[in-house]
Amino acid sequence: MNLPFLFIIATVAIDAMGIGLIFPVMPDLIQEVTGDTIGNAAVWGGILTTAFAVMQFLFGPFLGALSDRYGRRPVLLVALAVMAADYLVMAVAHTMTLLILGRIVAGITAATHSTAFAYMADISDAKQKGRNFGYLGAAFGLGFVLGPIIGGLIGQFGTRAPFYAAMALALLNLGLGTFVLRETVTDKIRRSFEWKRANPLGALLALNKLPGVGRGMAIFFLMELSFFVYPAVWAYFGHARFGWDAGMIGLSLGLYGVAMAAVQGGLVAPMHRLLGERGTMIFGLTFSIAAFAAISVVTSGFWILILTPLTALGDVAPPTLQGLLSRNAPDNQQGELQGGLTSLRAVATIIAPLVMTSVFAVFTAPDAAVFFPGAPFVLAMGLMAVALGLYLSFGRRSVA
Repeated sequence: MNLPFLFIIATVAIDAMGIGLIFPVMPDLIQEVTGDTIGNAAVWGGILTTAFAVMQFLFGPFLGALSDRYGRRPVLLVALAVMAADYLVMAVAHTMTLLILGRIVAGITAATHSTAFAYMADISDAKQKGRNFGYLGAAFGLGFVLGPIIGGLIGQFGTRAPFYAAMALALLNLGLGTFVLRETVTDKIRRSFEWKRANPLGALLALNKLPGVGRGMAIFFLMELSFFVYPAVWAYFGHARFGWDAGMIGLSLGLYGVAMAAVQGGLVAPMHRLLGERGTMIFGLTFSIAAFAAISVVTSGFWILILTPLTALGDVAPPTLQGLLSRNAPDNQQGELQGGLTSLRAVATIIAPLVMTSVFAVFTAPDAAVFFPGAPFVLAMGLMAVALGLYLSFGRRSVA
């Protein structure tokens, strides 16, 4: 592996680590700022996540189009610098207004995930794309492992400490990228910047014209909507059902991240050889349905810790689908494609936190008819079942 490849892997890992660092302290931080109950804190958490997602939706195609025109390097490095400054602002914020503004800026900088995936597409041949996107998924999983564990430990020193740690990680990654990142956008594949395609609607309409991509994007959206149940409610779910503190929440998220990294980094390519890409997609979707059903009803903290890493087997589907979609897009539209997928992911994360946390609040309220913290996972199971049904209905000649 060359240094630019490693930098992109590190970028995704550190982005995930920075996000995961703050997960364990969010319930306590929001309650500290608002003085509200855990249920209302979950709703505020959904609002913060939605603000983040709205910016990803708006800026994913914009940054993807910028990177198709001006290159991946400047987009990635500038975003890292802004990200570091934003974590500092959030570290000193003592109002929900400032926290929301911080998440808005964070959403813009996180939209460069599309640029990182486009960079990976630039340096991968057609057969390597699914595997290499799996490596990026594994990098995210690794960051997800280290972030919550470190965040849970650092969170013992105060709800602000993880933000300073995230700032330091962003600055370290910025320093690394400055020295090792080479540009991959050449004059041969450089594309002019067009405002009509630098917005979410324009980008998605343009991508929908590519053979099979529209179908694949619909499945991608439903998968993202379902998978977002984890970051949306896991901290609140663990607190309400098992009485976990920040450290235990961090450990449980870490277990999932370890398994996710192992699956996407080590199982995607072997499963493609064993089952083919279509079989891998069916396996991933079906397994996720079963996993969500199990999580929704387990009441033992011990057994949920055993089950959590097993649920990651369903994560073979997303990189498989992204590899298929990338193969159907020309070289000069890789940034646009990944920006469009970032916008779809953002739409899912705009909807999912509000819906998932609201469902959680309803079923954990003091006057709830049925106390059922696992209700959001039942909803996620249903959404994934729709995704599987759509996938199977497209037949073997579909891109997915």
